[in-house]
Amino acid sequence: QVQLVESGGGLVQPGGSLRLSCAASGVGFSTFSSYAMSWYRQAPGKERELVAAITSAGGRINYAASVKGRFTISRENTKKTAYLQMNSLQPEDTARYYCKAQWGMVDYWGQGTQVTVSS
Repeated sequence: QVQLVESGGGLVQPGGSLRLSCAASGVGFSTFSSYAMSWYRQAPGKERELVAAITSAGGRINYAASVKGRFTISRENTKKTAYLQMNSLQPEDTARYYCKAQWGMVDYWGQGTQVTVSS
């Protein structure tokens, strides 16, 4: 069973940066490398939204318009980890951030990590 654990969230001032990590366990790195990885976020009272996604080989990356140019998604398959580098954070980025691994029609989700942007 694949397990995903997010880390790296916290409280940061506007304009600051955070790097989120999503570590997978229960799978080998060759299997992990076949997963498409994505980051979602959910703010209180709002629906969960896609933030960024990266294909299994890393050849295709997509971002939500609201984070494009500020966030960078990446992955290290040998470490079975995906990352989300977040720069120029704003209060509207405050949310719980979740990573998802997708293989075909199967999705695996982590428990999320809280990001709060406030002065």
